[in-house]
Amino acid sequence: MSMSMLAAFWAVSVLFVITPGADWAYAISAGIRGRRVMPAVAGMLSGHLVATLIVAAGVGSVIAGAPGILTALTVAGAGYLLWLGIGMLRHPSALVVGQDEDAGSRLKWVLKGFCISGLNPKVFLLFLALLPQFTDVHAAWPLPLQMTALGLVHVISCGVVYLLVGYGSGTVLRTRPRAALNVSRISGGLMIIVAALLLAELCL
Repeated sequence: MSMSMLAAFWAVSVLFVITPGADWAYAISAGIRGRRVMPAVAGMLSGHLVATLIVAAGVGSVIAGAPGILTALTVAGAGYLLWLGIGMLRHPSALVVGQDEDAGSRLKWVLKGFCISGLNPKVFLLFLALLPQFTDVHAAWPLPLQMTALGLVHVISCGVVYLLVGYGSGTVLRTRPRAALNVSRISGGLMIIVAALLLAELCL
């Protein structure tokens, strides 16, 4: 796998990462809540890593060819995003500096983050569609190893952007309760919209 191919994949990967979605909304929510950005991001990155390993192992193509499994994954992911989004609308984050005792355990934020990315079929299908295109059958590395390396590049890009989003929102919004309240509601609404789009695609 050449450096030019790796750089090309990184450029495409970054375009997807910088597009706001449910992952951004979750990172912002963690930033507002206080010291929960790192566990939240770690959870989301774990979901991306699992998706990478599934595709690299060859299981991805099998699952992609089973409509029932993809449908179940889509429904589960959409349902989870709906639950989180409704919860954020009902109880928006509006904490100020020093008030993070009610933010929930770090493990809870890790698990939520993992579910947001791990149950999102878009993440899985993205890897399934992109990773094989940037591999080289004539390279010294076997294809699964090439896909894993590309997936790790994507995970690192996600980590950098999500941490910037999370800590940036925390710095800007935690001292502005009203703004934090509005952004939290917008994040919850965004999660609901993403969930609705996932379910709508099942009906097309």
